[in-house]
This record gives sequence, C-alpha cells and structure tokens, in this order.
Amino acid sequence: MRTFVHSSRSSRVVFGFGTVDRLREEVGRLGCSRVLLLSSRVPADASARVREALGDLVVAEFDGAVMHTPVEVTEQALAVLRDASADCLVAVGGGSTTGLSKALALRTDLPQVILPTTYAGSEVTPVLGETRDGRKVTQSSAAILPETVVYDVNFSSTLPLALSVTSGVNALAHAVEALYSAESNPLTDQQALDAISRIARALPRLADDPADPGAHADLLHAAWLAGTCLATVGMGLHHKLCHTLGGSFDLPHAETHTVVLPHAMAYNAPAVPEVMRRIADALGTADAPSGVHDLVTSLGGPTSLRDLGMPESGLARAAELAAATPYPNPREVTAEGVAALLSDAWHGRRPTGGPAPSGDPLALLTDQVVASFAEAPDPRVRVLLTDLVRRLHGFVKDNDLTDSEWQYAIDFLTRTGQISGPTRQEVVLLSDTLGVSSVVDLLTNSRTPETTPSAVLGPFYVEGPPETALGDDISGGLPGSPLWVDVRILDTAGKPVEDAVVDVWQSNEDGFYDVQLPDLDGPVLRARLRSDGEGRITFWSILPSAYPIPDDGPVGQMLAAVGRHPYRAPHLHFMIDAAGHRRLITQLFVAGGDYLDSDTVFGVKDALVVDFTPHTGPTPDGRRIDGEWRRLDYTFHIAPLAG
Repeated sequence: MRTFVHSSRSSRVVFGFGTVDRLREEVGRLGCSRVLLLSSRVPADASARVREALGDLVVAEFDGAVMHTPVEVTEQALAVLRDASADCLVAVGGGSTTGLSKALALRTDLPQVILPTTYAGSEVTPVLGETRDGRKVTQSSAAILPETVVYDVNFSSTLPLALSVTSGVNALAHAVEALYSAESNPLTDQQALDAISRIARALPRLADDPADPGAHADLLHAAWLAGTCLATVGMGLHHKLCHTLGGSFDLPHAETHTVVLPHAMAYNAPAVPEVMRRIADALGTADAPSGVHDLVTSLGGPTSLRDLGMPESGLARAAELAAATPYPNPREVTAEGVAALLSDAWHGRRPTGGPAPSGDPLALLTDQVVASFAEAPDPRVRVLLTDLVRRLHGFVKDNDLTDSEWQYAIDFLTRTGQISGPTRQEVVLLSDTLGVSSVVDLLTNSRTPETTPSAVLGPFYVEGPPETALGDDISGGLPGSPLWVDVRILDTAGKPVEDAVVDVWQSNEDGFYDVQLPDLDGPVLRARLRSDGEGRITFWSILPSAYPIPDDGPVGQMLAAVGRHPYRAPHLHFMIDAAGHRRLITQLFVAGGDYLDSDTVFGVKDALVVDFTPHTGPTPDGRRIDGEWRRLDYTFHIAPLAG
C-alpha cells in the first residue's frame, strides 16, 4: 500500500477555443470593474484581443513584463496600479506576465485572471519566483494563486514552432519532477503521465503541421495538467538549476528548461529507476533522459547552455549556488555532481541512459548496439533505430526467445518479402493485419475534426489508373449490382475544390480486385477522375463486396495460427489530391455489410460507414436499368496545406 498526503488549491479554469469572449464575464464573477491589463511587448495581437473583450473595464495597462520577475519592474507596475485604483489584474502572455501578476497580487491581494499564450503552466500554481540583486528567490502562498485562468487555444496557436517546443518542454519538466517528488501521490502521478504523453505526441505533430489545432489543444491541456502538478507537489533539482541559471546568469527561462531537463533526469535516474521507466513509457521511448534529449533534437530545440549564452567560467559558481540550498531531490545534490551535470548541458552532450547493470551481458550488448547509432547525421534516424533496437532486444529477452523461434521469424519475414511484387504487397498485408497501418494512419492523418477521416491505403492500389470522364462506368462490364456514385470534394470552409484528382478502386462482386484476376484485359473497377467546378465527381460502378485478403501466403498462415478470419468489410477506396491541400486517402464502407465489426485490418471507422441506398426506376443520368440499383452520395472535406 502506498502512503501519501494530498492537498490541493485550485483556480477556476475555463478551457476551449474562443474563450477570450468570456473574459468580461469572468471579471464580473469576481465582483470587479476596474482592470489593470498586464502584458509584455511581444504578444501585441493577444493584448489587443483581450482589450477588445474587456472594453471599458480596462482602466490602465502595463506592458513591461520581463523574464524572472525583477522586483524593480514590479514596483513600476505597482505605481501604475495605484494611480488607476485598479481592483483586478488581468494578465495576457507567458510566464513573465503571469509572474508579474502574481507579484502584484502578493503585494495588494487583488484577484487575478490569467490568459496564457504559452505552455508555462505557472498560471495555476501558488508559486512566485522573483529576482532581486541577481538572485532568484522562490516562495509559495495562497495569495499568489490566480483566481481564474482562461485557456484560449487560439492564443497559444500563434506561437512560433521554436517557442512551442521550449515552452512545451518547460511544461514537461513540471510533470517529470512531480513524479519523483517526495510529495507525489496517485492523482498527480496520473496527471503528470497524461501531460508527458500529450506533450510527446503533440510536439512532433506541430513540427509536421504548425497549424494543427488538435496539437495546440493537446499542448495547452498538458500545460494545465503539468502546472497543476507543480502547484500540488514540490519540485527538485531541475527547477533549482533553472532558477539559478535564470536569476543569476539571466538565461532565457523556457530554453534553459529545455537544455537542462534531460541532464537533470539522467542525474536522478539511478535513484528512481521505476519513475524513469514510467516516464519512458509515456514518452514512447526506451530511456527517459535520452528520450527527452532526442525529442528536443528532432524538433530543432536548444540542447546546449553554451548556445544560450552561459559562460563556461560560470558553471562552477552555478553548481555551488544550486548545491548550497537545494530543493528536495531523490538523489543527493553535491556541487561536484551538479558541476558534471552542467558541463554535459553546456557542451550539449546526449545522456547515455546510464550504465548497464554489472554482469548483465544482454544489457551491455544492447547498449553497444545503441551506441553505434550515436553519430547518425539524421537525429530522427538515430531516435527511431535506438528505440527499435531497445524494444526488439527487450522483446527477445522478455519472451526468452529460442533460436528455433527466431529462425522461424526470419523465415516468415523472408517469405513475406519474396511473395511480394507489383500485384501483391504481402508486406503491406502484414502491416495491415497487425494494425500498424491503422496506428500510423491515426497518428498521421486523423487530426483535424473538420476533415473526412482517413483510412489505410491497402495492398491493391496501383499507380496511374486510367483517366475516366465524369459519369462513365468503371466496372468494365463485370456483373454486380449497379452503383451510381455522386460525391463532392469541399475544403474545410465548405468551398468546392475544383480539378481535384480522385483515384477510386474496389473489389468485384466476388471480392477480387483486378490485379488478382490475370484473365482480365486491362484495369477495371479502378479509375482516375477530376472534380468539376462544383467539386463533384460522378461515375457508375458495381456494389463492392466483402472479401478475404490473400490468405495463401505467410500472412494467411499467421491469421490461421491465431484463429482470425481474413475478411474485409465491403468498401470503396478513394485517394484525393488537390493543389494546395493535403492528400486524403480513405474508404467508404457499405452500411449493413459483413465484417464491419471485425475487419481484419482494423480499418473501419464509424464516420466512414455510409448508406449505399437501394433504388429502382429512373437513374440520375437516364441510364436504363431493370431491377435494383444502388446510389452513394457523400461529401469529402479536405484540409489546406499548412502555411
């Protein structure tokens, strides 16, 4: 049983898109009517938007907030506050503006409303760090905790990628240190791990698409969680070092957190191996300290104190200051140990992940292989291979794999490659049936709620399908229930996308694709069409059928070995390309079709299950059909390219 004590002091939190419009209401809830608006000179657009939302409630402004909350700046703002007889503080910006608001609240006991534009997290904490005479002093008090925090994702969405990275890692540091705090408890552990996972997923997504609203929302959510951890439990060596480096050497706050964090984690790792394992799992990496370093490197973030302007001659003094009055820490803090940590951070060295346990040849072997990737010129390649090797070695070790089992696996992979060719992609089938293709699809393509969900490409796509005129029949005379397809392609604003290139392909009524039928003369049931001025494409085809993926090869043997069927739910494939827009690869599934709940490649999404409506009588283009025919009407929404 785990023994713990939990106490919390929380702010009112308003979270979402466009929540700045509720700012005036939130000030009114506090019984206030005379606002001092605090900001720095950087987020001018944000300040203007807040000023507009508050209207005549603003009686004075101070835009001089700076890093590390120097007391002389606080005194200047205090004079403005008193001259205006303000009864409420509203701060918009990052940690510097929040710090100034807290300093003023501590001196006046005025209520605070904070609107963060970064991921610092300090807005939900009762902690204030002030700099006086070149030394940063931190204190905690209920009077410091802001009454209300308004998180508007639109505000943080304007952050440049570089600042999103450093601010996001600043939040990550709060969550990491919360997990090995002496005051940790099950609730803050859960919040911290959730925050770490969100940050690790969201930052690479922003690097791929800086406009991704879901990634910005995840980061802001994580900042709130991490800040809540910071407010609830004490921080350790990492925060002490960053306060020392910022207050005494004037290093930039978020960038310093970003450089120091992996090295502080490596310092503490021997004392808290289980915590580091949980952090590594949340990050999706094999080793927590090197995983954070690799994440920062892959995103182009800072990794060296030297590059931040820290003089090498100051490292010894910084180590002495940090060790003289340390925060509680799981590993003893010594000046010598901190000096070594800071030297690694100054040079930008990658944490090694710690030595292998003495006498463990498997761990030593794994470390040797991983070390061989250290000089890889592409950081992403190094990260991927390092993680792959650690997980593969771990799989072999955890399952005590025998030589015959491994030889069978090699033979299986060899046969999978050998059977693949232009008309059969067994490797793709393996990825599909293990769910890997769908995982990559979910991580890569299904991030914008305004767009049509994506789906896996599958193994039967063929480059360069025949160009087909709108309204033509792509079935090549094959038997089956006639199907009229009438779909539109719109952008996320609802505007038709003209001249979009749309590739379509499907199975016949027996569940086979043309590439599986060598007796067919040329491609059938596949085509390339171009949307008209209304974003529309139309064509005739036949109703697609459920079908088994090829099960006469290695993948089929694997499915049989675990008692799985090889069938896919009936669907029609679409690949949509349009200038200035993201490619959409997706499938539309026949509502009521077989295997919707057990599709063997895990490709069915509820939003893609649609009616292929039965009809009789006249057809849309006057084609004469005796008996039943089907109709598919659908509207695709595709996303614009970032930037």
